[in-house]
Amino acid sequence: MSDIATNVIVDGTLNTLIGASVVTWALILVKGVQHLRISYHHRNFSKRFWSAADIQAASQLPDQHGPAARVAGIGFSTLIETDSGASTHDLEHTWDRQELLDRRLRQQMQKERGSLESGLAVLATIGSISPFVGLFGTVWGIMGALTNISKSGSASLEVVAGPIGEALIATAVGIAVAVPAVIGYNFFIRRNKVIWAFLDDFAIDFVHLALKHGFVIERAGNKSANAAARLTEISAAKKPASKPLHDELIAKEAHA
Repeated sequence: MSDIATNVIVDGTLNTLIGASVVTWALILVKGVQHLRISYHHRNFSKRFWSAADIQAASQLPDQHGPAARVAGIGFSTLIETDSGASTHDLEHTWDRQELLDRRLRQQMQKERGSLESGLAVLATIGSISPFVGLFGTVWGIMGALTNISKSGSASLEVVAGPIGEALIATAVGIAVAVPAVIGYNFFIRRNKVIWAFLDDFAIDFVHLALKHGFVIERAGNKSANAAARLTEISAAKKPASKPLHDELIAKEAHA
């Protein structure tokens, strides 16, 4: 076993572990920022949603972000779609309103879950294999060190300690890479469970609110349009009544 091959394998192992460490800390930073933003958006959205006068007012809240807001947005769009009166005969609309609403909410929640879990498989993989990668580099380095010791013909502590000590560094680096990866994975898995429970409770409450209001949500511009239509009807109803009154006055003047 040549010294060059041993050095290449050990150095490659160390470089691989260093790269895995960079990926680990980058994912921890990205997922940490993601969860901070989600927590902020959930607090803001929950406060504004439950402070609304009714579900119609809640559907018109502006500038809402975060998983809960997107789940609510899908719910509102589904209620508007089912109340539009359009006749559809595809499989998508064979459900009744409550079943279709529940199905759409669940689909959006699964999308949010996929976004939350992105990157966690990488953390789990790094946390699982890093110690073994480091151990591989250590074993290979020790094999090379023992080969060189046998060639030199000396087994003194000064000769043995240096090469074997350098080989053991790979195991230490592998453990150092695996520990933050495992901790980060467990932390974000726990956070995802909390967010998922929040979304599940919110979806159930949303369906109950929609049921309470008869699964009816008007579009933002419908109120003004309906008001204008009512004014038109009132004015149209008043116009025919003015002509008989005018004819009656003319007839009275003729008799006089």
